[in-house]
Order: sequence, then structure tokens, then C-alpha cells
Amino acid sequence: MPRVFSDIGCTRPAPNLRFDPPDSTFYDDPELRYSIEKKVTGWDEKRKEWLKRHPTFAAGAKDRLVMVTGSQPNPCRNPIGDHLLLRAFKNKVDYCRIHGYDVFYNNVLLHPRMKSYWAKLPVVKAAMLAHPEAEWIWWVDSDALITDMEYKLPLDRYNYKGHNLVVHGWSKMIYEEKSWTSLNAGVFLIRNCQWSMDFIDVWANMGPISPDYKKWGVIQRSVFKDKLFPESDDQSALIYLLFKDRRLTDKIYLEGEYYFEGYWVEIVPTYANITKDAGNGRWSWRRPFITHFTGCQPCSGDHNQIYAGESCWSGMVKALNFADNQVLRKYGFMHPDLLDSNTVTETPFDYPDEGPW
Repeated sequence: MPRVFSDIGCTRPAPNLRFDPPDSTFYDDPELRYSIEKKVTGWDEKRKEWLKRHPTFAAGAKDRLVMVTGSQPNPCRNPIGDHLLLRAFKNKVDYCRIHGYDVFYNNVLLHPRMKSYWAKLPVVKAAMLAHPEAEWIWWVDSDALITDMEYKLPLDRYNYKGHNLVVHGWSKMIYEEKSWTSLNAGVFLIRNCQWSMDFIDVWANMGPISPDYKKWGVIQRSVFKDKLFPESDDQSALIYLLFKDRRLTDKIYLEGEYYFEGYWVEIVPTYANITKDAGNGRWSWRRPFITHFTGCQPCSGDHNQIYAGESCWSGMVKALNFADNQVLRKYGFMHPDLLDSNTVTETPFDYPDEGPW
């Protein structure tokens, strides 16, 4: 029997989007700025007051989440890049629709100097201000694909432990191996709170808006010997902050218990042997939550030279169809061949749960 996605956001009363209280809120402050270079203060109190004045948003606020993703302003150089990005966005929209999350796709630079991997931080900060009703902002890189549509983020675990930032990573690789790949900053959850506002300010000031930008690149390479390029990047900056102040792990959770994001090279070949009932940990047989095509650069086509571009594109097609089957199956269809996006076959109502999904 086809599995029905049951854990959806519409089980809660819908917030009243038309209600605008007569009282002023922080949005009425003429000094309010969304810029990454403008500090935000008193955010916890401002959010609390806003929720108090918008009571229909208060119910379920601690679990409310907004996914933020995006791409560059210009067309892709890779001939199939725009198609892959469109399908990658559909993948995220499908997941958010199933679980009742809002999603924001950005394709403009919100700060002219914060380009490439640094572009995410101005967007995340702006999303925090634009969505005081959301407890969490979830950044997901455009090349990261959700490949377990049923899995729901364990927000209760992060709430219980009081963490404000969640990334996929390994403590040993940070503090002992000193590796710039000890975590991946392409997918992260950040709590919508003052601590996060302050942390983003510190993090962003290791980027191109800092007068010490070049110096930070030199410092990062002096600590992380496996870092391949000279300029400061967001991932190395985050690792460096953790490396220099271990107390940050009280608020930053290094998620390694499931595929919060996982390296596509090790995941894609396993799709044929995956089931939905065998746990979520690394090397388990359950679907990985997120398959991340790091190094593929689907838009520019300037993929890492350690693998062929064709393996990137075919791997992304497999992952997209693997995830799409989990959606299409509810409508009675599926891709029998994960490399063939054009062909679907009809599935009977009592089609077994096993399959390429």
C-alpha cells in the first residue's frame, strides 16, 4: 500500500496572515537594517514581543522552521546547470510541502562583497529578521539534495540540549587532526536568537567585509594544513572559531548521528540497497537524509578534478529521481531507472514498499 506522508505542518491551526496589530513592533523602528554590516541588539526581547502581539504564530513557534537556499544571479555556464538547479529546488520544495515548512530561495547578492560561499550569511541574517515567527533557519546549499523525504529533523533534541547552531562534523577532526573538512558549512540549522545574531557577526567578519580578510586566509592555512586555497572561506572560518574556543561546543552541535548531510561519492552507489526501516546513521541501510554534491559545482561546471563531471551530473540525476520516487509513489508512479528522468511507470495501489527510493 502506498505510504502516505502524515507528519505535516497543517495539523496545527494556521497563523492569521492578515492580522496586523495596532501596536508598534521592531519593524516600525527606522533604525532597523537587514544588512550583514548592521548589528542587531535585543533580538530575543523583540521576537518575544512580536510573538506576543501575533498570538496565532505563538502556537508551535519552537518547532517552526524556514528553509533558506539559493544560487547565483546569472545563468549557469554549465549547459545543464540551470536544469539541475531547478530540479534541486523542486526537491527542497517537495520536502518543505510535505513537512509544512516555509522555504525562501534567493538568487541575488545581499552584499556586493559577500560572494560565493560567503553569500549565505547575509541571506540567513535577513531571513532571521524577516521571520520572527520561526525558531530555526535552515540553510541548505543548492547542490545538497534531500534524499529521505519522510525523515524529520530532530528539533526536540537540539532544543533540549540548548544548541543554537547545528552542523555536520566531527570533533576529533577539528581538535586533533586540524582539518578544514572536519565539518561542512553547506547545510546548517541556526536558532533565531540574539546569540546567533552575534555569532553571525563574528563569523562574517572573517569574510570579505573584513579589512583583515587576507590575513584570515593566512591564519586558516597555518592551522589547517590540508586547506587547498589561500582565501578565507566560511567553512574554515567556522572551524577556526571552534578550534580557538572549545566552549562554543556548548552552543554549536556537531551532528554525526545521521546524514545531516553526506558526501555523495559514498552515498550514491548505495541507493540500490537502501530501505526505509534500518536507521539513519552512517553506513546504515536507511535512506540518507541529505546527499551533498560537494565539489561538483553544477552551475559553473568547474567540478573538482578528482572525478569526472559526468559522474557528478549522473549522480545528481540518480539522487533527484531517488527522492522524486518517494514523492511520485504517493501519486501512483515511479521512475524504474534512476538514470532515466523521462520515464515513469504506474504502480498498483498495493505496490510493495521496497524499490528504488
